[in-house]
Amino acid sequence: MKNRFKIGILLAILISLFIAYNVIIRNQVSYAVSRYGSSGSEVRTIQTKLKNWGYYSGSVDGVYGSKTLAAVKKFQKKNGLTADGIAGTETLHALGIYNSSTKSSSSSSISSSNLNLISRFVYAESRGEPYTGQVAVASVILNRVKDSRFPNTVSGVVYQSGAFTCVSDGQINLTPNSTAKKAAQDAINGWDPSYGAIYYFNPATATSKWIWSRPLTVTIGNHRFCK
Repeated sequence: MKNRFKIGILLAILISLFIAYNVIIRNQVSYAVSRYGSSGSEVRTIQTKLKNWGYYSGSVDGVYGSKTLAAVKKFQKKNGLTADGIAGTETLHALGIYNSSTKSSSSSSISSSNLNLISRFVYAESRGEPYTGQVAVASVILNRVKDSRFPNTVSGVVYQSGAFTCVSDGQINLTPNSTAKKAAQDAINGWDPSYGAIYYFNPATATSKWIWSRPLTVTIGNHRFCK
């Protein structure tokens, strides 16, 4: 009788552990993948991000419907991701929505010192610009790092001789505000409203004829972004 009682208790414990494990796994999967038909706080966060960035025009209702699906596909296409409309690990990472279960190794590729430098650069170069324009300025730095024609480090790009006036006039040393820091982080997370630009300039103050010859990607605020 005692052995049966002990076995019963053991079975109950095992069943409880199995149920708890499956609940955890389901929660992780629901966090890591949102798709058509999904609903909840993660979908609402996705909609908010995409709406702020101009990809989504529907209601932020937490329901992954056809408009959200189309917006996610558009975002994926613009950011070089598989345009399947599924907000999986890579898409959530690009959106800046992730936790320990969805972070990829690339999330740690930008050190805190580089994040700070990009934040200072954004503040120095574009603190009076629209938020999207500030993210675009940060994206130019990251696009240059990936381009073989430029230094392959953030500091190398920022401090390249004669590249940016904020370095020569000392504004790079100003303390960035929270908006500049957020813009830098959004760019690091994969949002590139510059559409791959490696140059930008203010038409009102530009004196170089060469810069006008560069192919335009987008104009945001007072800046023209080009390749």
